[in-house]
Amino acid sequence: MTDNNDVLHEVGLHDKEIDQIFGDTGVLSSSISGYRSRAAQIEMAKSIALAIQGQTTLLAEAGTGTGKTFAYLVPALLWGGKVIVSTGTKNLQDQLYLRDIPTVKKVLKAPVSIALLKGRANYLCHFHLERTLQNGRLTSREDVGYLRDISRFIKTTNSGDKSELSRVPETALVWNLVTSTKDTCLGSECQYYQDCFVMKARKEAQQADIVVVNHHLFFADLALKDSGIAELLPAANTVIFDEAHQLPETATLFFGESVSTSQILELCRDTLAEGLSHARDGAQWAQLVAPVERAARDLRLVFPDDSVRLSLMQVAPSSPFFLHLETLKQALSDLIAVLEKQAERAETLEQCRVRALDLHSKLEDWRERDAAAKAKENKPECVLWVEAYSTSLQLHRTPLSIAPIFNKQREGVPRTWIFASATMAVKNDFSHYVSQMGLWNEPAKTWPSPFNYQDQGLLYVPMNMPLPNSRDYTDAVVDAALPVIEAAGGRSFMLCTTNKAVKRCAERLKEEFAARGLPFPLFVQGDAGRTELLDRFRASGNGVLIGSQSFWEGVDVRGEALSLVVIDKLPFAPPDDPVLAARIAAMEKQGQNGFVHHQLPEAIINLKQGAGRLIRDETDRGVLMICDPRLISKPYGKRIWQSLPPFSRTRELELAVGFFEKK
Repeated sequence: MTDNNDVLHEVGLHDKEIDQIFGDTGVLSSSISGYRSRAAQIEMAKSIALAIQGQTTLLAEAGTGTGKTFAYLVPALLWGGKVIVSTGTKNLQDQLYLRDIPTVKKVLKAPVSIALLKGRANYLCHFHLERTLQNGRLTSREDVGYLRDISRFIKTTNSGDKSELSRVPETALVWNLVTSTKDTCLGSECQYYQDCFVMKARKEAQQADIVVVNHHLFFADLALKDSGIAELLPAANTVIFDEAHQLPETATLFFGESVSTSQILELCRDTLAEGLSHARDGAQWAQLVAPVERAARDLRLVFPDDSVRLSLMQVAPSSPFFLHLETLKQALSDLIAVLEKQAERAETLEQCRVRALDLHSKLEDWRERDAAAKAKENKPECVLWVEAYSTSLQLHRTPLSIAPIFNKQREGVPRTWIFASATMAVKNDFSHYVSQMGLWNEPAKTWPSPFNYQDQGLLYVPMNMPLPNSRDYTDAVVDAALPVIEAAGGRSFMLCTTNKAVKRCAERLKEEFAARGLPFPLFVQGDAGRTELLDRFRASGNGVLIGSQSFWEGVDVRGEALSLVVIDKLPFAPPDDPVLAARIAAMEKQGQNGFVHHQLPEAIINLKQGAGRLIRDETDRGVLMICDPRLISKPYGKRIWQSLPPFSRTRELELAVGFFEKK
């Protein structure tokens, strides 16, 4: 390889540098044990180098095993300038920051600095930790122990990143009390501002050449201007989205607006505490917050079920919902009137005032606008809907399309935008993804996986399965899967489309394993965190893991520990989803078919992710078992299985079982 400084000037101008780096005798081969040169990786790296050089956009779909991470990192590190790499998950974010980028940096001797930036909820807050220690609000002995661990940790950590403190589970409720939100951060008024971990992370990110973020943070910032990316983006000449297939959903989440009864109850809790601390004589604080709390709870109780998703149109005009919503707005107005008078007595009371105004504004804003008002306000067309959980009600305003909003963010300063994923296209057709993101007329390329799927894998669709809406469908899935799980010696994933199916599969398999004397340990989503379950699954060597959506992607189990992936149903989104229903209605107004142009491609992209768990390297072998009979019986079934990796196919149980005997 030529001297690194020469490469910095030349990469992207000549393909030969890429060949030198990625080739059989290149620096990657000579420096990284187990690295193998792959033609698809080299071609992908050249296309990305060209896009970076020309400050253009590229959609890059690369099959599993192509090595897409190195294909985008090498040109990005060598070309120079500021690069933002955004990933789909915090796990991949950590992997890039701790392993992949340092490896490429070392091999290329690239003089670049790297920073990791996460959302503020990932960083300890000195102020909130101190306040929690003083208030002693903790109710469980477990939380008291966790708080002790966190108090020790803050004295030794440089980053304040809670992922470094593995002793305290990421899901522990105590984290909410020792981290800040946009609403509860005191900013430059805070006595700990100089030591603030969030500010330190943002400062490092501003100074670094390569900044690793995740999609949630990226879009939260574009929408809320609260994560430091607003300051980073103008300086960046390259933005790379890995796991880019997740962007439409993430962007939809953040370009919309939500307000929940939980936020209102938290505001009441904090107002009461701060009022009594700093302005005890200023108001009857308990009597002031009580009507707000009552109105928030009454609003939640309008919907008696635990999980409800309804569009505003589906809420009956005679429902008490509308009356309770008005009552809540009025009670919140009364609270704001008192806070206006008392806010100057303490910074924390001023903060409660700002939060109360923001929540009131969101409640006021949550209403239908007629076409003339929409045009006047220049706001995107939205769907209004409510979502009820066991203890909270959320009011959502979700844009029907994120394309115009995202395109607006991409206007202005020319820069490179790379969208990389293993699953963006349906049979090499990117039109669904392109229309979701508004990336019309941008170049899109696909590079196939280097794996020999024909020999390494088998697609098995069992015969005589009932239709997926049958009452006993999940039991039929378990009955069909059992002989294949036994033949595989455990070593299986069961991927379900609903949490209810996960639960039923777990009950049945537990019974069947006991009755048949099968020694396969069972790992069920919800019994522990995702990372812990996967570690235990890998270590067992013969486990069976049952999971829903969070295990369909971003999970990498190589070798014999995973030899069978069972998928219960084709992953169509529930038809009663209010946002989906509104999008389909809008598409059909334009003469498109909602099923063909939206639901089907979404399901295919999801299924490709689930199927991608099976074969992770050149030596993996296994069976992909899809139990849904619609794959064969429906006209669209062919389009689905043709979009999957080119496995051998069978409907015979004997052939599926026999696959595990071949070596």
